[in-house]
This record gives sequence, structure tokens and C-alpha cells, in this order.
Amino acid sequence: QVHLVESGGGLVQPGGSLRLSCSASGFPFNTHWMYWARQAPGEDLEWLSAINTDGATYYSDSVKGRFTISRDNAKNALYLQMNSLKSEDTAVYYCAEKRRGGVPDTPTTAWLFYDYWGQGTQVTVSS
Repeated sequence: QVHLVESGGGLVQPGGSLRLSCSASGFPFNTHWMYWARQAPGEDLEWLSAINTDGATYYSDSVKGRFTISRDNAKNALYLQMNSLKSEDTAVYYCAEKRRGGVPDTPTTAWLFYDYWGQGTQVTVSS
């Protein structure tokens, strides 16, 4: 059974940083693409970043240069380092996986673009 658990969210001031983590189990982690996505209240699910099985990374324009995705296959863990946070980054952040991989061609995606996703962790950027 696939299990994805996000952690590391919280309240941070504008300009601050947070590091999100995702613990994965129930599937061969090193052979699946991994993703971070977020959903703000009343908004669609927004794709943020992806990392493939070789470690190549991809970012949406909204976070490029500020966020960094990484993975540790030995620990079955996915990370998102978020710097220079803005109020518009406030959302629930989700870790997701997709066996066949691929990068979304639109900024927002359907939930079913991914195979599985976690329960999310809240990030609030506010002074």
C-alpha cells in the first residue's frame, strides 16, 4: 500500500525559508518520479516541482529559483527547500508520485495526474 507523509510545514514570515519532507513507502521509490504540488483555498491544484529517477529536476515558473526539490533514495525521502517565501505561497503542500513520470504542460493539474499523494502539510507565509 502506497503511503506518502509530508512534514515540515508551519508559519513563516515573508522572506523566510522552510524545508518540507515526504516519507514514502509501499512502492519502489527509486523507480518513480516524485512531485510537489500545492493547493491554496479556493484554487486549483498547482504543480510546483518534479524530480525524475535520475535526479533531474523541473520547476514551475512560480517557484523557479526559490524552491529546490531533492530526493534521497536510500531513505525513501523527498524534500522541498523553500526560500524567499511570499504570502502567495500560503497553501497546503502535497507530495505525490507517478510511476510513468512526466512534467505537466500546464501550471495546474488534476489530482489524477498523479498516481498517489499524501495528506498534505500547511504552509502559511505571514507577518
